[in-house]
Amino acid sequence: MSVTIELAAEAQTRLEGEAARRGITLGELVAELASRLPAEDPLEAFIGSASSGRSEPFDIHRERDELAKNFSEGV
Repeated sequence: MSVTIELAAEAQTRLEGEAARRGITLGELVAELASRLPAEDPLEAFIGSASSGRSEPFDIHRERDELAKNFSEGV
């Protein structure tokens, strides 16, 4: 399957450079990055919520942001 995507020149240059650095095609890089996106199935978003006692889904992006904020503030 072939898809055309319009990107800013800087984004395209960065993606092409990363693909070249890894020795893979641009399509392979985009597929790899897409595989890291959150799952469409909400049930797959629950990571360890039962064992932690938390009732909401674990949001790895929010947790990373919070850790980065605390680290930068020296907490």
